[in-house]
Formats: sequence, C-alpha cells, structure tokens
Amino acid sequence: MPHGSLMVFTGNANPKLGADVTRRLGISLGSATVGRFSDGEVNVELLENVRGKDVFVLQPTCSPTNENLMELLVLVDALKRASAGRITAAIPYFGYARQDRRPRSARVPITAKVVANMLQAVGVQRLLTMDLHADQIQGFFDIPVDNVYAAPVLLNDLDKQKYDDLLVVSPDVGGVVRARAFAKRMECDLAIIDKRRPKANVSEVMNIIGEVEGRTCVIMDDIVDTAGTLCKAASALKQHGAKRVLSYCTHAVLSGAAVSRINDSELDELVVTDTIPLREDAKACPRIRQVSVASLLADTILRISNEESVSSLFME
Repeated sequence: MPHGSLMVFTGNANPKLGADVTRRLGISLGSATVGRFSDGEVNVELLENVRGKDVFVLQPTCSPTNENLMELLVLVDALKRASAGRITAAIPYFGYARQDRRPRSARVPITAKVVANMLQAVGVQRLLTMDLHADQIQGFFDIPVDNVYAAPVLLNDLDKQKYDDLLVVSPDVGGVVRARAFAKRMECDLAIIDKRRPKANVSEVMNIIGEVEGRTCVIMDDIVDTAGTLCKAASALKQHGAKRVLSYCTHAVLSGAAVSRINDSELDELVVTDTIPLREDAKACPRIRQVSVASLLADTILRISNEESVSSLFME
C-alpha cells in the first residue's frame, strides 16, 4: 500500500461499528487506551507501533458530541506524534454539520467550519464521512474529503421488502434532490411535503405535493433528530390516504423524546443505519430497525488506502 499498512483506531463513540469494519477488512482494531483522567480530561495512549502506517480513526461525532470530538482530536494528535504515515478521520456522522451558515446574517458562529479548522490543526490529512448534511461543508476543508452515501445500503434493504405502489417522499423542499435520486433508482413517483419551521427543532407540516392515496410512502432523509417533522409528515400522509408510511434515514440522532414520539405516531417503520449507536429505548422500539454500513465503510477505507476510485462504488 502506498502509505504503509492499513490500521483502524476508534474511540468510544461507536466501538461496535469500528469492530465490524475491521472484521470486514480482515485486520485487528488498533490497540489504544481511550479513557478519562480522574478530573474528566481525555486520556489517550497508543499501545502499538503506528510509524509510517496508513491510519484511519473511526469516530462519529454524535452525542455526547463534544466528548467524542475531543477524543477524535486527541487520538489524531497522538498518532501524528507517533509518526503515523497518513491520518484519515473517518467520521460517519459529522456533528455540527447543521451549523454550516449564518441564517439572515445572525450573530452566530459557523461551527461546522470551526470543527473543520480543528481537525486540520491537529493533523488530519484526509476526511471520510457519510451523507454529509450539507455538501458545501467539504469546502470548509483544505484537505481531500470523501463524502460517501448510504444509499446503496438503504435501497438494497427497501428492495428486499417487495412493497408495491411505492412512492418516495421528500420531507421538505431542501431534500428534493436526495429524494428524487432515490425515486429514480426505485423507478417510482415522488411527492414533496411543504413545511414551515417556526423555530429550531419545531416543525409544522403544511401541504403535500403529489398523489399519495393508496400508496406505500417512503420518507427519505439524512438525519432523524427529534422526529417531530417525521411524525407530523406520517400523520399528514395517512390523512391523505397513504396505505403505509415508512422512513429511511442515515443518521439516527433521536434526541430528546424522539423514540416515544415515534411510538405514538402513525409511522409504520423507521429504518436507520449504524453510523450512530442506538439508545436502549430505540433498540427496544418495535418500529425502529437498524441496517449496517460497515461493509460499505470497509470497502471505502480499502479503496482510499489503495489509492483507488471511491466514486465508482456509487456509480451504476
């Protein structure tokens, strides 16, 4: 391999995903201590030689976001000081991605840019992420960024269900491009939900554009957070005659009362990936099902390490 033999390390954000990825790569997970000192500071020590190696640090920056981000930064610094040949931050879920602009020139930070600066400052030489909330965040980096898509995994699962009368639904106008791509791949129609969001984390479903009566509606999105939008969308679709309402989302943030909200909703099923580990109540929820992106991430990591095309993974 051009940058030395491949190694993968992980922090405490999603160790199961790290183990699944390395198992598919046929290698052992890198040996490191990632813990805390008695005062709560992050404590990292690498327990094996990384000199000249092609190292990937697999760590989603999900909740607790700041803890997981700090672990990632300290791990990268340790690897750099131990003379790793190349360091790639593999961040399946990129926290702070929704803070990517200053809406209406408000006096707020662009925190996604702050995170990009921090990652580069500690020595990250390449970024691998999945279904980045806003593609333009790639421009915040001055290093190569591979933003890969969970679409092959989600579409494969949806295809196995053998639903008839499928209709792909975009939960808002901003998600139309993603939903249209799914609809094209599934060779089915597209509907759009027009919503207005009066304040952060509160949404109101206003109108449905498209014919949903008697259809199996599949809401496609990158993130499910409070699930407020999703549950209201499911209710609106059922009110307009939808036979069944499913949702496929890449990142299961599921904050606050999201799981109980889903349990009480008209949503028939929510399918998510394992970029973020599920909370215990989400694991116990009969309406939530998880599919794995470990194989996709493993293939991507191997291609990057071998200097092969990544985009060809997603081209028909």
